[in-house]
Amino acid sequence: MARRATVMSPQTRLAQARGRRRPPRHLVLPPVTDTERALRNYRAQRRRAIPALVLLAVLLIGIPVTQSVFPGLDRVRVFDIPVSWIMLWLLPYPALAALGGWQLRRAEAVERGR
Repeated sequence: MARRATVMSPQTRLAQARGRRRPPRHLVLPPVTDTERALRNYRAQRRRAIPALVLLAVLLIGIPVTQSVFPGLDRVRVFDIPVSWIMLWLLPYPALAALGGWQLRRAEAVERGR
């Protein structure tokens, strides 16, 4: 059985022979007061994210539930397109963008200290 050989460029062999020596990085730790403030911000933003998550769940679960509760939406048409399809195509994206923008403003307000 023939032995396998690795074929590579001479530059690759030289680079591997030299090895990669990186200078040691000195880890700069923030002062304790900054760490405490960061934790306060994190907890406040997490608390403010709960309503956004609830609204996201209502939006994503609410559309299929609405369509199953009201099956007649398939027969109602706007510009010859069923309303149930419009709910699936058009409703989620602007609602998600608005929800994301609202949550972003709330998170930035926490960082600004409001």
